[in-house]
Amino acid sequence: QVQLVESGGGSVQAGGSLRLSCDASGYTVDVSFMGWFRQYPGKEREEVADIEIGGNTIVYHDSVKGRFTISEDKRKTTLYLQMNSLKPEDTAMYYCAATETRWQRPPGALLSLYQYKYWGQGTQVTVSS
Repeated sequence: QVQLVESGGGSVQAGGSLRLSCDASGYTVDVSFMGWFRQYPGKEREEVADIEIGGNTIVYHDSVKGRFTISEDKRKTTLYLQMNSLKPEDTAMYYCAATETRWQRPPGALLSLYQYKYWGQGTQVTVSS
């Protein structure tokens, strides 16, 4: 079992920055992918970035490329999402996710929420114009 706890959300003006953190605990040694998702009201969660643990492959949603940076510490216990140049459309609930399945995927393809097993409780990001 893996437990995930997000932090770092908040309110910021457009153009500002936030850094989300996801603390992972439990049996994390087999985690293969970790990702950040966001969810708009009434919509399905969409992945904004993920990292293949060990392989260090990183994929971003087109809407955040050049603005968001995903990273993880070397002990695989904390995942980060540095969000710069925030826009009002980035306003959403952000979730951290992890899986132990070693998914095969085409280069540059994001994972879906159904490919993740573990989820955090979410942290709200609000960007005002």
